[in-house]
Amino acid sequence: MASTTMRSWQRYRSVPIVYRIGVAFVLGSVFGLVVGQPATALQPLGDIFVNLLSMLIVPIVVFTLLMGARRLSPSNLGKIGGQVVALYALTSAAAVGFGLLVANLIDPGANLELGDAEPQTAEAPDIVEVILGIVPQNPIGAMASGDILPTIFFVIVFGLALALVEQSADSPDIRDGVESFYNLAEAGAEAMFKVVWGVMEYGVIGVFALMAAVFGEAGVDAIVPFALLIATLLIAVLAHIAVVHLGIFVRLLAGQSPIGFLTGGRDALITALSIRSSSGTLPVTMANADDNFHIDEGVYSFSLPLGATINMDGTALYQGVAAIFAANLVGVQLSIAEQVTVVLVAVLASVGAAGVPGTGLIMLTLVLTQLGLPLEVVGFVAGVDPILDRLRTMTNISGDLAVTTVVAKWNDAIDFTRGAWVGESGDTGVAAGDD
Repeated sequence: MASTTMRSWQRYRSVPIVYRIGVAFVLGSVFGLVVGQPATALQPLGDIFVNLLSMLIVPIVVFTLLMGARRLSPSNLGKIGGQVVALYALTSAAAVGFGLLVANLIDPGANLELGDAEPQTAEAPDIVEVILGIVPQNPIGAMASGDILPTIFFVIVFGLALALVEQSADSPDIRDGVESFYNLAEAGAEAMFKVVWGVMEYGVIGVFALMAAVFGEAGVDAIVPFALLIATLLIAVLAHIAVVHLGIFVRLLAGQSPIGFLTGGRDALITALSIRSSSGTLPVTMANADDNFHIDEGVYSFSLPLGATINMDGTALYQGVAAIFAANLVGVQLSIAEQVTVVLVAVLASVGAAGVPGTGLIMLTLVLTQLGLPLEVVGFVAGVDPILDRLRTMTNISGDLAVTTVVAKWNDAIDFTRGAWVGESGDTGVAAGDD
């Protein structure tokens, strides 16, 4: 009996967590539709999942951003490094803008009620208050109260200061101390990843309960908003890639054909769409940059690994869409200042986001917390996240290659007379692997 149970558990665990959550999403929805109002009794099990997500927010921000600041050490921020980081920040900000724009036009979630959940903020701050609020008067207090934007700001500044100290200190003890600090942050991040794994394991139950409760309350009227959420993200992703990556970066700044860009980067884009991992796609992305785009290794060997770490165009774009979706669920309208806050949180949080399992969902908790919107939304969208994540990752990779192409042109580090730019075959022969 015990061996049978163990084998069943192992078979269950062999299925990727995102698919198990997807099944929980479907089964919970069906259960809620069939059982009706009594299914709302499962709501406390979903609330536990929401509370667990809340517990992760501040530690994840602190540890992962310190690791991100370590990668952005001053020694790496020369001419090319500065251009890469600035363009990554701009594309991420533009991505959130596209997400907000399309979501405001389509209004996903407007016809779905989120039970008794309510926004936690009574009055929206103006833009000046948002900007002033970035700098915390008491960083420890900001962390304790879960105030995300000032926490992100402080941790990035502190992390870069540590990098400066390590680079300039004469004393080996000080340098060793900084290295120990970074190692502690890395160990903390790894520990938090284990906690995230455990939370996501419970998320199978939590998502089932949340969906059973919402469909038990709302009935079949809850189906359309989720389809609309996927359609909204797809439209925003295509618009961002077409306008920013292909139109502005490839055509305007690099002076090249968008078709050539898509042909040369097709292996990386298809791989990203398949395995849903920017880091896992990195070998293919670098192969495309070298073999198809003929970019100098000195550029892409820095820009692409860094992009897999901090350039989260698709993930940032998704935060804009999901923020409007969440606001609609509780019947509020985000002010301009609050939408600016979404942009700031998404761009700053992307510095450390790549190392986090379930990046889009974790970043979403940061955005919702900053806006005072209910975290139950995270459980709702977790079920369709495998679809959303593929679109996000493909957008991330497109942004990495577009920025790398422009920076390579600015530094005479690319040959536009060969490869995909002149219609040669873009097949690198690199096979997609597993994440």
